[in-house]
Amino acid sequence: MDYVPHTPEDQKQMMKTVGISSIEELFADIPEKYRLKKLLDLPAPLTEQEVSGLMQSLSENNRLPTAMMLGAGAYHHFIPAIVGHLIGRSEFYTAYTPYQAEISQGILQAIYEYQTMIAHLTGTKVANASMYDGASAMAEAAVLACKTLQRKKIVVSKSVHPEYRQTIQTYAWSNGYEVVETGYQQDGTLDAAALKAAVDDQTAAVLVQSPNFFGIIEDIAAIESVVHAQGSLLVAGFTDATSLGLLKPAGEQGADMVVGEGQSFGNPLNFGGPYLGIFASNEKLMRKIPGRIVGATKDEDGTRGYVLTLQAREQHIRREKATSNICSNEALCMLAAAVYLVSLGKNLKTLAELNLNKAQYLKSKLLALPGWSEVFSGPTYNEFVVRTPNAHVVNEKLQAKGILGGYDLGRDYPDLKDCLVFCATEMLSRESIGAAIASLA
Repeated sequence: MDYVPHTPEDQKQMMKTVGISSIEELFADIPEKYRLKKLLDLPAPLTEQEVSGLMQSLSENNRLPTAMMLGAGAYHHFIPAIVGHLIGRSEFYTAYTPYQAEISQGILQAIYEYQTMIAHLTGTKVANASMYDGASAMAEAAVLACKTLQRKKIVVSKSVHPEYRQTIQTYAWSNGYEVVETGYQQDGTLDAAALKAAVDDQTAAVLVQSPNFFGIIEDIAAIESVVHAQGSLLVAGFTDATSLGLLKPAGEQGADMVVGEGQSFGNPLNFGGPYLGIFASNEKLMRKIPGRIVGATKDEDGTRGYVLTLQAREQHIRREKATSNICSNEALCMLAAAVYLVSLGKNLKTLAELNLNKAQYLKSKLLALPGWSEVFSGPTYNEFVVRTPNAHVVNEKLQAKGILGGYDLGRDYPDLKDCLVFCATEMLSRESIGAAIASLA
């Protein structure tokens, strides 16, 4: 039996309904050269025992680093054992979307607690139950601003993560919006004069990141006055969520929306995800923000309960017009973050301070090497930029010692050739830093 068990008559009826004459028309948006023209040349089927042996042999080719000095949007943090234990329970691990509140109180309460903690950390009033990742969260915030203000211009700083800016460009292209990028200053912060010149009465949103892609902490309060003077909305982003344990919340500094990547909260490094998009805002935007929101209420007996609130945003009601398309799998990443934050509690600040201090120690050791220099003078969190004699050679030397080196900025910023963004988290030991410095010396 074919994988798609539709008869030719079924297919004709469906094509007539959607207004096409051939199935090939469904793939019109995919360039011809990327379409599969023949069946894949797959090997013969294997037994379960043979597959296990094959996968074991392939896994032995992995060369995992002994230490990591790379961040740039994905961070190596310690994950307490309780995180995996709780999210691995069947009632969470296989939980479906909690549409039916009467049988979903466990996951609904977990989401509610997550939202509460995120709102507290970001200095906002409302947080949703997560987005797909930090990039889509920031792009969704930009689109929301455009639709809310009926404007089509988005201003974004070049110190925002390059992949986030690419995602924003894609969202803007599909909606017919204009994206204007502004530069950065010698200290690594965004160019305030260029920002002020770019923001006008047609600007819907200004997107910034703090700590930015260079690790520099931005002055959100100073940016806020420029943005709101034109009636625009300010979106403040981040990539390492542990910075929320130390820095003043962007929501308290006037940001209308605070978005970012929550992978650092209990989600392991993976080759591309799944990751966790954080999205929080002020109360005025509560009815417009994408994603699920869980609220607390009381039943007829006065007992506290949890429900999906403002459900008109959901797929099961509005179908293709829904503003929420977050799946059950994403809720598991959210749950990991909730368990992680509960397990750390107020120690999140201590963890953030440890990241800050380790980065300062690593920076001092690297800058003591001949030919190495600091690029930006602004204050940093756990990432920083240094100019090296040769970025490619530096990372090769580190890789030979089993150390994953810094992010080569020359890939995205031509004026920063041979500059690397190094990162230090609590997982980077003094011994690893010593080994790295010895190999580079």
